[in-house]
Amino acid sequence: MLVYSSPRELAAWRDRVRGMGQRIALVPTMGALHAGHATLLRAARAQADKLVASIFVNPTQFGPLEDFDRYPRQLDADQAVCREAGVDMLFCPPREDMYAGDHSVYVVEGRLTRGLCGPHRPGHFRGVLTVVAQLFNMVQPAVAMFGQKDAQQARLIQRMVRDLHMPVRVLIAPTVREADGLALSSRNRYLTEDERRRACALSQALRLGEGAYQRGVRDADEVCRQMRKHCETVAAPVAIDYVEAVDFERLEPVRTLADGVLLAMAARIGGTRLIDNILLGRERILGAFDLV
Repeated sequence: MLVYSSPRELAAWRDRVRGMGQRIALVPTMGALHAGHATLLRAARAQADKLVASIFVNPTQFGPLEDFDRYPRQLDADQAVCREAGVDMLFCPPREDMYAGDHSVYVVEGRLTRGLCGPHRPGHFRGVLTVVAQLFNMVQPAVAMFGQKDAQQARLIQRMVRDLHMPVRVLIAPTVREADGLALSSRNRYLTEDERRRACALSQALRLGEGAYQRGVRDADEVCRQMRKHCETVAAPVAIDYVEAVDFERLEPVRTLADGVLLAMAARIGGTRLIDNILLGRERILGAFDLV
């Protein structure tokens, strides 16, 4: 596995690969890799001739009171995960190569960021889209893989690619979970033992909502109310940012549950903000959203 930090080295490698007619797959990450990332890497590996992973803790997607300084950085362990997953090239650029001192151009989306995490993390998605656009320009992948746990982020990137005519196919892989249902996240390591136990309430609430849908319940507000009540009861004390049912196409609230509706939650347990979701009828809408 090659490990580059220089955009110039990356560009030379990319041009050689593309010159041989080979397709590149990209999995952008912020490091602190876990089994969920490994699953993304293996899924992306099957989509192209060469696999690139990037590790960059992107400062522009963190708010002033968020965890940029303490976000876990473990490059040696991350390299081992990448090697095991079949990564051909690992790109770890320094901050100054991603953001010049007078950097002033950002990618801003004006519709899909109105709900869910958008109002709770002002500027977050501007930072995400900007750094992903940079990586797409630098790596020039044919395909990029993202996880459904960050469903809003994945849909935003698909919209950016569509609206800005970027020649990248963006695929969304299923959320990877612990045996007890907790969605894998690099921030799970912040949780104490008690907080970790209470955090399972999010996935439990989502399964409750999915179960109601499978039994024929279609009232979105009622299902969200039940989900919120479960989380407030089981995870207490918990600060819930939102419990919503939104159309996966537009990320707008719906009143009636149907295939393609995303049940999504965000909550703070202790000092850690967690997000999770379930996409109703996922297996029946795979092609519509490049789900894998």
